[in-house]
Amino acid sequence: MNYSMSREPSGRQYINYAFYKLTNDWYQLSSLKRKNIAQKLTTILTKYDKKLTLNLYSTLGVRAECDLMLWRVSDSLEIFEDMTIEMLNSGIGPYLNTIYSFLSMTKHSQYVSKNKNIDQEGTRIKINPKKKKYLIVYPFVKKVDWYLLSKKQRQIMMTEHIGTGHKYPSVSINTSYSFGIDDQEQMVSFETDYPEDFLDLVEEMRSQKARAYTERDIPIITCIHKSIKDLKKIIS
Repeated sequence: MNYSMSREPSGRQYINYAFYKLTNDWYQLSSLKRKNIAQKLTTILTKYDKKLTLNLYSTLGVRAECDLMLWRVSDSLEIFEDMTIEMLNSGIGPYLNTIYSFLSMTKHSQYVSKNKNIDQEGTRIKINPKKKKYLIVYPFVKKVDWYLLSKKQRQIMMTEHIGTGHKYPSVSINTSYSFGIDDQEQMVSFETDYPEDFLDLVEEMRSQKARAYTERDIPIITCIHKSIKDLKKIIS
């Protein structure tokens, strides 16, 4: 293939889940300075909310190692870079640590497409966040043995998984793929207003055959959805 030739856009999207922790020094600043910086940061988020799909979450009181998460979806990697530069230059840069930053892309799921009459997230290449109260996010890696199974064997196990997921309609899944562009193989996030349904869903899946082929699916982080205007309340 001649990589110098131009190509038509694939229609696929880049996904970034970025988790941040405010340093202890942040809380030593005066209330006025924190509010001023928070206002600048809010303005930046509002600006980029018009350029990409942007969702803000709090993890305060839920996870020890992070306070905030930005779920960003775009056709361009560079916009993540531009936005991050502006955020760090808002005045919060010295007080903000990036704890995790997971990168992935959308693609059609080979397993969902084999299940007829199923209309779900795995059949699309555009992410459409539903802005439910909670988002549970985790990176996912399969054991090498999984890929050495036949497609038929994998499909049987994934059909069981997919069927279980459909028993919990209050939980929406967003699966994206990181093969070769980040450490994990997939990024999985679940939106729901009812965490208890997600807990029951995962417990049921734990006893299924596909589970034996999971290499890693941590950290699992539960996030609380916030509007951009809530940012000042969260950090100042």
